[in-house]
Amino acid sequence: MYAQCPECLTIFKLGIAELAAAHGKVRCGHCAAEFDALRTLAEQLPPEPIEYLDTHPVEPAPPQLDLPVFRPNPAQGMLFISQAERALAAERSTLPAFAAARRRERRTGNAPWLAGCALLLLVLGGEIAWAERVRWIDDARARPWLDALCAKLDCRLPLRRDANTLSLLARDIRPHPSVEGALIVSATLRNDADFAQPYPTVGITLSDLDEKRIAMRRFAPREYLGDTRTIEQGLAAGASTALVFEIADPGRNAVAFEFKFE
Repeated sequence: MYAQCPECLTIFKLGIAELAAAHGKVRCGHCAAEFDALRTLAEQLPPEPIEYLDTHPVEPAPPQLDLPVFRPNPAQGMLFISQAERALAAERSTLPAFAAARRRERRTGNAPWLAGCALLLLVLGGEIAWAERVRWIDDARARPWLDALCAKLDCRLPLRRDANTLSLLARDIRPHPSVEGALIVSATLRNDADFAQPYPTVGITLSDLDEKRIAMRRFAPREYLGDTRTIEQGLAAGASTALVFEIADPGRNAVAFEFKFE
């Protein structure tokens, strides 16, 4: 079949696929104009010289088709479906007893496996949550949910910890007044968080003029606080406390010291 571009008058050969793709709308490969190929559609080209292909008139009503080629028989389709169903039923009825039982077993045998997999996933999720419990307890987004859950379960969570909200207000180092070869290191610690948090593990590092580490010691809360009740209550929000540490004197080269909270 053939159709002519109304803009540049180029005649193209086309098939059913091109016509059906956009309901007769095509694009000219020469001038890129879009046009309705059905208006000039022709089965054969007229004798040369060719100027224009005849334009089909537009009818107000669709034409009626009167030359049938094939018409399916609905009764045959119903008969085919019915025969297929009967054949399937006959096949099922002729299965041996052990085969039918095996088929029913396969249908219902997946349920225990699915239940077991779901149980294993729950156990795995619980183990992961327990291994990461410290991070969940200290997480600002998860902590309110955990507090609400613990209130219903009548349990008590450890204090939330955030070392970045601890500020060192003052610090000092001087010789020990009563122990020879020892130093007293004092500091004032403040909790800038809006929640109480446990007393931190304090790391003290002594270094020389070249910032080379000479000595280092880590103190747990029980080593610089003698009151167990104070340790359990933690450092309140916005509160400050004085810390005192006794350390061995590493020598004259120790001219600088540094605090680190963990």
